Amino acid sequence: MADRPTALCGDRLVSSSRQSRAGSPAVETEGLRREFRRRRAAPVIAVDGVTLSIARGEAVGFLGPNGAGKSTTIKMLTGILVPTAGRVEVCGLEPVRRRRELARRIGVVFGQRSQLWWDLPLVESFELLRVVHRIPPVVFAQRLERHVELLDMAGFLRVPVRQLSLGQRMRGEVTAALLHDPELVVLDEPTIGLDLASKERLRGFLAGVNAERAVTLLLTTHDLPDVERLCRRLVVIDHGRVLVDGDLDALRRRFGGARQLVVELMEPSAALDGLPGVLGVTVEADGLRQRLAFSPSQTTAATLIAEVASRVAVRDLTVAEPSIEDLVRTLYAS
Repeated sequence: MADRPTALCGDRLVSSSRQSRAGSPAVETEGLRREFRRRRAAPVIAVDGVTLSIARGEAVGFLGPNGAGKSTTIKMLTGILVPTAGRVEVCGLEPVRRRRELARRIGVVFGQRSQLWWDLPLVESFELLRVVHRIPPVVFAQRLERHVELLDMAGFLRVPVRQLSLGQRMRGEVTAALLHDPELVVLDEPTIGLDLASKERLRGFLAGVNAERAVTLLLTTHDLPDVERLCRRLVVIDHGRVLVDGDLDALRRRFGGARQLVVELMEPSAALDGLPGVLGVTVEADGLRQRLAFSPSQTTAATLIAEVASRVAVRDLTVAEPSIEDLVRTLYAS
């Protein structure tokens, strides 16, 4: 049975049953396993004992190389595939048994598959989704107006979907996934093929949805700046098993390699190597800019900055964290 609405807060339709489940995780799996059986051959184990708990309002990057088990896991979370073994709950529901109700509580964006009607103007796709999700007309109008403004869609609302650029269509896909005010949004390669401006527009919008409306985001992507912009937690899966699950900044410090102190000098100076009182520092000099790579386990940024400032006239200092590309490369290699 669908939730019975009890209040309208801004553009959000709040229900008593939704409020009562606010303390439960958005996603919870335990020992999740999926095998694909083959004739005259051993079964293929696509997902092997995945245990996860994602709190409501979290934004989690779910990464892994091709064939790692990401898509199979997502299909089990959304009720498309039945697990071979293990337990899974999404928004407090068992996905396969209560798939219809779950569809009203989650949104899904697939970068390479569309949920829009190709021969209809974009706004008519939204209207059909309003009917599917039983969104009251007044609430629908408020939500659509907000999305049109934030994603700058007014100029192509009445254009058939097949005539939209990829960037325009992806703005429509994200809107379609959010119009029914889901608790969880699963994003599978949401920025694939987009230009830099379109990517940044979508990232900024999704970050706002997560921060302002506490919508849980589960993101799978090969475009790592998506993860850096949107997620504070990273889960890495390979061969169907979770390799790493933790805070992105903590993982970066542990596995991401050296940090860098970028020094802009006031005047030319010799390279800043051989600093007393600091260990494990390598220096790359380029005119008035010098990059000092250091390991936090051997030298703190504060100590290094103090030593640099005592030796040269400094115009500017910046501490650069290891890139997420370096982090993921290290995790995959391990």
